[in-house]
Amino acid sequence: MSKGNIIRILDQPSDPITRKESQIMPHGKVLVAQGGGPTAVINQSMAGVVLEARKFRNVELVYGAYHGVSGIINEEFLDLTQETSHNIEMVARTPSSALGSTRDKPDLKYCQEIFKVLKAHGIGYFFYIGGNDSSDTVRIVSEEARRAGYPLRCIHIPKTIDNDLVGNDHTPGYPSAARFVAQAFMGANLDNAALPGVYLAVVMGRHAGFLTAAAALGKKFPDDGPHLIYLPERVFSVEKFLADVKATYDKYGRCVIAASEGIHDEQGAPIISQLTTEVERDAHGNMQLSGTGALADLLCDEIKRNLGIKRVRGDTFGYLQRSFMGCVSDVDQREAREVGEKAVQYAMWGDRDGSVAIKRTGFYSVDYQLVPLENVAGKTRVMEDEFIAPSGTDVTDAFRMYLRPLLGSGMPDEYRLRLNKVAKILNPAR
Repeated sequence: MSKGNIIRILDQPSDPITRKESQIMPHGKVLVAQGGGPTAVINQSMAGVVLEARKFRNVELVYGAYHGVSGIINEEFLDLTQETSHNIEMVARTPSSALGSTRDKPDLKYCQEIFKVLKAHGIGYFFYIGGNDSSDTVRIVSEEARRAGYPLRCIHIPKTIDNDLVGNDHTPGYPSAARFVAQAFMGANLDNAALPGVYLAVVMGRHAGFLTAAAALGKKFPDDGPHLIYLPERVFSVEKFLADVKATYDKYGRCVIAASEGIHDEQGAPIISQLTTEVERDAHGNMQLSGTGALADLLCDEIKRNLGIKRVRGDTFGYLQRSFMGCVSDVDQREAREVGEKAVQYAMWGDRDGSVAIKRTGFYSVDYQLVPLENVAGKTRVMEDEFIAPSGTDVTDAFRMYLRPLLGSGMPDEYRLRLNKVAKILNPAR
């Protein structure tokens, strides 16, 4: 991509994007990639990039990297210019990563190889849809391009069900996963009320409790579960946990529990490491917190052994949370599309690299900002204190107000019989 190979875009319509009266946009190819865990709406962001980029005359071709950054390294590109708009729209409504994903966590050397490939293929615009690690990759590649004097616009597009990107009110993927968690606990609570006992489910989120906290949105009546919610933002004690379960069981004759996979002790050690000596690790060496179902089983064993409650059941929602097709938030779909579109607009009309961030502007409305990559890259957001109840085992109304509009339209509702009991005749004392 030569410096002289440019066109001038004149008289652009008014837009919050900072631009000059005459904006210079380089010719080149667009490359979009998806990284990390899939979500129910990540393809909306991909579609937003592809369809918006194809509107600009200076865009020569639109490529998709097959399996994220590993696909870039291996030069496995798909020519999305040849895809029909109709099929892209159909893919946009389909959960999971249509381009494939990767768990590779690029370091400087890896990113230098990424840059070599981008330069060789004449990529002028690089869009990477992902979470914390993906934003850091974009930052390093951006710095390499700047150091080499190569005209490359790098934009990070937010995505994570964990909702742990700093600078964002929330992240695409989280509302749909939260909707799944809320509905799953609504059903689990009704099941538990019909056949009382203890039910515990472990929810994803690692070091952020937003997704686990979403279980509270499944409650309607005061005695509904989850009765106890355990978040990684608070220290977890097995002894306190057992006391909480006993007190709840004694009060209601049953107990429904939502526990984050990231719960830890005072030293920050994951609880699963306290309960077992056999801990699995992922490709990055991170402890496998809940993927095996071990944490739920171990906590249930503690309840059975110490409290003597016979009916104790545990689940691990696992991958079901990420791409469940049956309960996708329409708000999430719309915003996931818009962050992809805004990323292209910032790239074409803006003057800097960055990460697209969602900002809440009212109840309920959002706007988008391009924030510096260094403000997001490698950082982790956790739940604010105002969202966590003083007990440490529940959420506040502030959190419920925060999450409710994100869940979208058509949320199911539960009803119950009023239990107008008839007087006994044969055994009135029973």
